[in-house]
Amino acid sequence: MKRLDRRYPKGELRRRALIEATLRVIERDGVSGVSHRTVSQEAGLPTSSTTYYFTGLGDLLAAALTCVMDEDSERMRRLSSGGDRRRELAELLARVAAEPGRLLAEYELFLLAARRPHLREATDRWLVAVSAFARCYTDDPVRARVVVAMIDGFLLQTLLSENKPTADEVEALLSVVLPGPLPDR
Repeated sequence: MKRLDRRYPKGELRRRALIEATLRVIERDGVSGVSHRTVSQEAGLPTSSTTYYFTGLGDLLAAALTCVMDEDSERMRRLSSGGDRRRELAELLARVAAEPGRLLAEYELFLLAARRPHLREATDRWLVAVSAFARCYTDDPVRARVVVAMIDGFLLQTLLSENKPTADEVEALLSVVLPGPLPDR
């Protein structure tokens, strides 16, 4: 777990610890492995803490999904801040693919949103952020959708492969779908 800012109130630190523990449980056991007991044990907190901070497992899973989608969306927004950032995105995607545990947890939660429409607000933020990155390179809405599909498809495929791509390989893929940045962006 990454170091948390100690200025947060104790409750927010515990809530965040439970979310991080949920992600680790999903990495290890899948969404079906999430229970009040497994999450609280993973977090090193009493079992009652999950029901204190979350109304139920659905709320906990929604919080975990929202957390990862917000983090991922923010990374994409930073990459959309101008200039040719394809190499930076390629390096990020290669790093993510090289350590697939968290990615697997994220996609399990992402797919959970396919069954639970109320969770799609979080996944929509990710899709909008990737699309915004693509629009730095193209005005074509179809090409922007291809980029979104390519990135998600690429990440899913890396979960099925023992051979993880290099940043150079990812950059080559991005260069095919995004030939270059648009002027003044």
